[in-house]
Amino acid sequence: MSGPGTGGGNGDALVPDHETMRRLAYRAVDHIVDRWAGLEADRPWQGASRAAAEARLDGPPSEDGGDVEALMDWAVREVFPLAGRIDHPRFMGFVPSGPAWPAVLADILVSGHNVFQGTWLESAGPSQIELTVLEWFRGWLGMPEGAGGILTSGGSVANLLAVVAARDLAGAPEGGVIYLSEQGHSSLERAARVAGFSPERVRKLATGPDRRLSVDAVAAAIAQDRERGLHPLLICANGGATSTGVVDPLPELTALARREGIRLHVDAAYGGFAVLTEEGRVALAGIGDADTVTLDPHKWFFQTYECGCLMARDPGELERVFRVSAAYLQDTHLQDREVNFGDRGIQLTRAFRALGIWLTVQSAGRRRLADAIGAGIDLGARAGAWVEAHPELELLHPASLGIVCFRFRPLDGEGRDAGPRREDELEALNRELQERMLQGGHAMMSSTRLDGRYSLRFCILNHRSRWEHVEAALEQVVREGRALS
Repeated sequence: MSGPGTGGGNGDALVPDHETMRRLAYRAVDHIVDRWAGLEADRPWQGASRAAAEARLDGPPSEDGGDVEALMDWAVREVFPLAGRIDHPRFMGFVPSGPAWPAVLADILVSGHNVFQGTWLESAGPSQIELTVLEWFRGWLGMPEGAGGILTSGGSVANLLAVVAARDLAGAPEGGVIYLSEQGHSSLERAARVAGFSPERVRKLATGPDRRLSVDAVAAAIAQDRERGLHPLLICANGGATSTGVVDPLPELTALARREGIRLHVDAAYGGFAVLTEEGRVALAGIGDADTVTLDPHKWFFQTYECGCLMARDPGELERVFRVSAAYLQDTHLQDREVNFGDRGIQLTRAFRALGIWLTVQSAGRRRLADAIGAGIDLGARAGAWVEAHPELELLHPASLGIVCFRFRPLDGEGRDAGPRREDELEALNRELQERMLQGGHAMMSSTRLDGRYSLRFCILNHRSRWEHVEAALEQVVREGRALS
């Protein structure tokens, strides 16, 4: 390890004097501001092997302490660079996060106040702010009066809560079955596994050319399972699929769920906040009729990690499923309309996650946030049109909610399409192209697989991203593809 020395502690390292606190805090903020100021000129990604990271960063714990300022400087210089710059304007891989500055400020305040927000007794103010934020979400989604929920660490936990709630509210019957799209997020399968559903009780249904969940296919699967004596419990729909951005036919799936007497959950982790835009409201029509909805404010609502959300038409259902009484909690019994958020999920100890959302909305304004989300949708559509118009690129799915899926296809020496190529050849070419984009620092892009075909994938959600960033990345994709052909 090449870090700073471990000797020479500076007074009380746990609670230094007030001037030292201020100086160190200013130093930390200076590091963050310097990073943001130089972000666009930086690479969108830098990694290291385990062996390289271990050689550079590993070391024994300090026995007597060291200078915290020097240690912070070392971490900024040595540790943080070995990671993706997820908020970089050319980071368009996976589903990125570009936090707003008010969200960062809220994190500082939340860490310094260190509120326990599992019970109203210990967090009346923070709990009321969470209720306020959840009410905003309820209105934006079009859920009925009285709907509510809980902020979670992310979409994975929110999806888990939805699956467990569906299981327990149905009485946890033997032979319970859940239904999801092959385009569904992996966390839904993981949630089913954690909730005790065996693989044969998870129906992962194929989609058609539009990659939307077929209502007829779900209905047929439910009917078949009932004939076998099984118990259909839950349909999981996409409100912006991770691979393609598609939205399943929510009104029709809601109607099916109501007819069958089962629940509908919409995983709208990244896409749900698109309801703040006109295009998003159209695409997500009917989302407010679901029994539960997953949102991730740390994605397309510009919050820092970790901030997810589960919304429920009846938040009392969450409390019936997750509330557990204990003698040591007898002092936290509620008096009126208060909420113990520890009763709505699996965390008793939980942080004040709502402040970043509240501070961002109240300082920037809902309209400005909607404009930022709309800009991502527009950039995705523009990138899709650019790909479709380019003779060496193939659009593999229409751009949807900021996500664009495509690949490079070489031309022959005369500038004509080189004709059919084996899929493994195209995959190898595009894999290498993606690696060159990454290692060259041009852009961070991810991949997926559509109908068995390897697809490059842009996720354009960052409020920092502009058309010049997207266009430059697309042009570089073409240059790298030509160099490899």
